Amino acid sequence: MQLLFKNSFGFGIDVPSVVREIIGFLKSNPNATYKIIIGTDSARLPTKAADFVTAIVVYRVGNGGRYFWRRFELGKFYTLRDRIIQEVLFSIETAKEVLEELKKNPSLPDWSFEIHADVGENGNTKVLIQEVVGMIRANNFEARTKPESYAASKVADKHVK
Repeated sequence: MQLLFKNSFGFGIDVPSVVREIIGFLKSNPNATYKIIIGTDSARLPTKAADFVTAIVVYRVGNGGRYFWRRFELGKFYTLRDRIIQEVLFSIETAKEVLEELKKNPSLPDWSFEIHADVGENGNTKVLIQEVVGMIRANNFEARTKPESYAASKVADKHVK
């Protein structure tokens, strides 16, 4: 079963459709600069399964943006580290899918690409920063952590159960 992203109208759409909407947004103001950002957040459920939400954010620098998100539950997670690593793996997988589709359209306005990880210097996740950033960079993506990781810590977090 393919997991669909929700658009601003609440409709489920696949990754190629998300990218078509991103391209339309980029082309609506071709002189602007854009950031395309992927982030995942999760919450542990009482059953020890986890609720994951991945967000794709398109930010028109200095002038708003839009986002798409999908939710899914997965297995049992007994440690915070395992859940955070899975968040990053979902973000990397989604980033690769999105980039594959974007590369089919070489004449796009100026844009950069980031993965946001829900880890930061404050709290239990500080011991995971190097590992998580290393995973992201090893896949040739730019990494952001808290407080700069709003795609994970704000946008995706908004939809976690």
